[in-house]
Amino acid sequence: MSDLLGSIWWMIVALGVLVTFHEFGHFWVARRCGVKVLRFSVGFGKPFWSRRDRHGTEFALAAIPLGGYVKMLDEAEGNVPASQLDQAFNRKPVWQRIAVVAAGPIANLVLCVALLWAMFVIGKQDFSATLGNVDGIAADAGFERGDRLLAIGDRPVGTWTEASMVLTKAAIDGADVPVRVEKANGDTQSRVLPLSRLPVGFDQENVASLTGLAWRHWEVPALVGAVKPDGPAAGIIKPGDLVTAIDGHPVSDFGQIPDLVKALGERGGSAMVEVDRAGERLALELTPRSMRNPETGASYWGLGLESPKTRELPPYDATQQYGPLAAIPAAFRETRNLATDSLGMMRRMLTGDASLKNISGPITIARTANVTAQRGADWFLYFLALLSLSLAIINLLPIPVLDGGHLLYYLIELVKGSPLSERTMATGQYVGLALLAGLMGLAFYNDILRLVT
Repeated sequence: MSDLLGSIWWMIVALGVLVTFHEFGHFWVARRCGVKVLRFSVGFGKPFWSRRDRHGTEFALAAIPLGGYVKMLDEAEGNVPASQLDQAFNRKPVWQRIAVVAAGPIANLVLCVALLWAMFVIGKQDFSATLGNVDGIAADAGFERGDRLLAIGDRPVGTWTEASMVLTKAAIDGADVPVRVEKANGDTQSRVLPLSRLPVGFDQENVASLTGLAWRHWEVPALVGAVKPDGPAAGIIKPGDLVTAIDGHPVSDFGQIPDLVKALGERGGSAMVEVDRAGERLALELTPRSMRNPETGASYWGLGLESPKTRELPPYDATQQYGPLAAIPAAFRETRNLATDSLGMMRRMLTGDASLKNISGPITIARTANVTAQRGADWFLYFLALLSLSLAIINLLPIPVLDGGHLLYYLIELVKGSPLSERTMATGQYVGLALLAGLMGLAFYNDILRLVT
């Protein structure tokens, strides 16, 4: 399946699951409160499949899979027979209307916990928060290659995914953060990462690299993909050779080669380059030469070695897995962490501390759905849980048109003792639509910008 078709398919699957649960929350509570439900639709537009149950509710699947709705008997939507007025949504006590509206986001929250529970039972595979090459402010702070991050601030981190999120939040806040690490020899130490030294307006999507941290799984094996015919290594090093050392310095990542060659060129003279060629260890004498980058025109010290054009990620080295009972508190804990991270990022965007580039739209969601589905059931469940939680949070925002806007109306009604006027609610709807249109426009803009760059 191509990436385009895969992205479309898995987005439809994801939205279908999340929308069904969200609308089922409204539907289930509405039924319990005695509200007559006219239609339960997954998707918008003309239904291509439908059936009615004994209560007269039409269940439908529609052609546009970008949402869904539950249509209830309501005098605001049209005439209601006198015999059914007691089943009309608008005739129900305000606390029942609040329960019906809040049930959708709550259903998504419950689904998030359930998905995370299933993920932990299956076992979520990931990469450990182990460092590869370290330089810059991280090296100045004492971080070293092979360190495994155990906690950042007061937040334990078991994987690089968790560590990346916590580092990003701390960097946005501009605060130096204590980090507990386990060294390669097993000793545990605490260090302080001076995030306050990051430049103003830094790239918030690239915090680790800007601090000088590189994760071990980012490393590219120092395997020679090609040798430039005009380079010093031509005829000496062959494609497929694995560089293991340069001038006595061990090499485990192709990214280490430029700096070692530069130091060798500035020193002058030749040095031994050790390679593994089909299991045979060779020591080859080479002298770096000043070369020119054809794209930028800049000169550099080089040997004429090129890395392979493509590579596979190394195998996962961290698994978060629990038994069925132990996975319950783990799922609640992860839901709390994800909610805290999401709300914290929203707060930072509102205050202007976090970049609005963090807002993603349907294109990014579709691409992420496809990538996580290809990684396995554990990653796709994690993606669904995060998306379900996001749907719950967004729907609870006090914006008219969303569930949170309706809840705001009903809370005002509780305080003042009577509903808001139709004119006021209509004005709020227009404001809500304008806010949503602006938010969606920004999300699409960010999506397209990511595709272009």
